[in-house]
Amino acid sequence: MNAFEYVNPSSLKEVAALLGGKRDRKAVVIAGGVDLLGELKDELIAPDRLVNLKALPDLRYIRHRRRKLEIGATTTLTEIASDEAIRSAYTALAQAAESVGSLQIRNVGTLGGNLCQRPRCWYYRDSAFPCLKKGGHTCYAVDGNNRYHAILGGGPSYIVHPSDLAPALIALGAVVEVQGPAGGRKLDLEDFYVLPRERLQQETVLGPNEVVTGVEVPRPGPGTVSVYLKFNEKGSMDFALSAVAVAVRVEGGICRSARVVLGGVAPRPWSAVEAEKVLRGKRLTGDVADQAAEAALAGALPLAHNAYKVPLTRTLIRRAVLAAGA
Repeated sequence: MNAFEYVNPSSLKEVAALLGGKRDRKAVVIAGGVDLLGELKDELIAPDRLVNLKALPDLRYIRHRRRKLEIGATTTLTEIASDEAIRSAYTALAQAAESVGSLQIRNVGTLGGNLCQRPRCWYYRDSAFPCLKKGGHTCYAVDGNNRYHAILGGGPSYIVHPSDLAPALIALGAVVEVQGPAGGRKLDLEDFYVLPRERLQQETVLGPNEVVTGVEVPRPGPGTVSVYLKFNEKGSMDFALSAVAVAVRVEGGICRSARVVLGGVAPRPWSAVEAEKVLRGKRLTGDVADQAAEAALAGALPLAHNAYKVPLTRTLIRRAVLAAGA
């Protein structure tokens, strides 16, 4: 690990200046540092400067407004998971936050860090493999050990996005706030993420001197229920093999609106649009849940060792839909 400068900025404007305008990752932000420490130890990056976002107290907050929820980028996962109002009105978000890692990780891990994680692919994380995500010419997962890789939206890289919060927040209609040298901007969180075919060496639309400062989540309407379910290989402290966030609004026993967003199966949080179409206008019965699950995975293209993710994800969708519609 090379020597680096550690800077405590006094403002967001100073953060943008400290990061500069290049994509060489010589200056990077740190908050909880959970993912960044892994990248440093794996020799994936060798920054000259770390810019500490936790030096800005204005980025750590949970605000319950009449029409929306506001959460700052350096708010910890523990704070999100333990907020009673979030658990009540934005249940999938609390469940997603509580599913991350261990209590110790949740105590330091942040909202912004979880949304901006880099891939966990073992070829990407191993410095011996010059893979596509690191500027190489090969996705080694295609012909290699790909049991944890993408079944939807893959190519030319087959990473999966590791965030738990992102699927839940997208299902809840969240907007992400971004700050850069030109000021702030907001965009739908769903539009924050990109596929490898759109931006090979990044997973988001962030510019080199932009940072996430927070999210806004519209208050769910009457009759809205949300659920986040995750299946991981170990009982704790593990990333999702597959995950699903469902948010439905039911009136008179009929589903009037639905969002189904998958995690752990695609290079970005994956909106299962066809499943949502199946659910709208229907009673959320077991048969309808099965039809939605089939529709969500109709376009799946598993690799040699990850076909198990198809029935696994179908089962998670069915369970989440029935739990939300109960």
